[in-house]
Amino acid sequence: MNLPYFISKKINKAENKSFSATINKIAVASIALGLATMLVSFLILGGFQRVITNKIFTFNGHIQITKYSLDNSLQEEPISVNNPLIQHPEQYGFIDHVQVFGHTAGLLQTDNEVYGAFIKGVGENFDSLRFQDNLLEGSFIRFPDKEDNSPNTYSTDVLISRRIATSLELNVGDDVRMLFVDPPQYRVRKLHIQGIYNTGIEEFDEQMIIGDIDLVRRINQWPDSLVGGIEIYLNDYDEMAEAETRLQNDLDYDLFVEKIGDKYVQMFEWLDLINNNVIIFLALILFVACFNIVSILLILIMERTQMIGILKALGARNRQIRKIFRYNGILLIARGMMIGNLIGIGFGLVQYFFKLIPLDPENYYMEYVPIHWDLMAILGLNLLTFMIVALVLNIPTMIILRINPIKAIRFD
Repeated sequence: MNLPYFISKKINKAENKSFSATINKIAVASIALGLATMLVSFLILGGFQRVITNKIFTFNGHIQITKYSLDNSLQEEPISVNNPLIQHPEQYGFIDHVQVFGHTAGLLQTDNEVYGAFIKGVGENFDSLRFQDNLLEGSFIRFPDKEDNSPNTYSTDVLISRRIATSLELNVGDDVRMLFVDPPQYRVRKLHIQGIYNTGIEEFDEQMIIGDIDLVRRINQWPDSLVGGIEIYLNDYDEMAEAETRLQNDLDYDLFVEKIGDKYVQMFEWLDLINNNVIIFLALILFVACFNIVSILLILIMERTQMIGILKALGARNRQIRKIFRYNGILLIARGMMIGNLIGIGFGLVQYFFKLIPLDPENYYMEYVPIHWDLMAILGLNLLTFMIVALVLNIPTMIILRINPIKAIRFD
């Protein structure tokens, strides 16, 4: 029989009817509240990072390949589609999807307003399923049937952002003129609003229009064999650095390979800063939980001073007596963690399915608090909490070493 564990259970039952019961409840509540807060923080932080990065990747892929140029304009120097990366992407096992794009600038014109914007031309290989979450109204652009091999065939369907639609008072199904200025030539095209999207990210929503890459080719006077660049989606986002190095070594010297994390470095640094703040916050919560459990065990030890003296007088060793109170503390930790998991995961489930807590999309890039489920993070957080708090239990039990049996028996 495990004598320390047996005595610990007896003490715990007796304390249910004593002053210590209130102290135990406080300890359980502090651990439960701390763990629940940490779980909710991780669920929200993971959701926040996932939503923002997915919005960025939706517009740019994980890696972009363009031609080196001294020009800082968004309109690229074209590259040939007769590229092994486009023709045979399967040779790279880390690539999930490859798509092409091209940009051109122009002015949207209505009867009352003029709005400067860029058209991002995409082809039929564009992954519209990834983009679907950003689409508020309408549908994705329709590409024309090119079986007749007509070089002048292109779609006039475009997707505009909600911000542009609001500024120009446009709706799905409306037509709008766009003026393309390339002195000495000026071209006007009538475009059809096929859908309205929203990412909440100003860099995209303020100036980006999604259209047919053949329209961009026509405006930029590119043949069908040229595109502005290549976007690559990887099977594993964490392999981005290795994929960038491999592509830089394999592709032509005049092609620039860029991770999206480098292109939008300020956004990713901002996400890392938020992550660091959350880690500091979690460390403070763990410190408070440890401080509380130490205080509770000290109170329990002081209340059981006479029992400790009697056990020492009967020949119990200090290590055995310390185990009694460690078992008692571990039981409190287990109860607190069970309640904390119920509260934290329960909140996550409610917010995930019902989206009860809204956000201002102008400031947070999303309309509600996001939740991301990461089983390993949840298990790791539980394990970390248990190990640290359980390790701290050794601190208050050290006072048992200094208790004199004779004085303890007479302690009142």
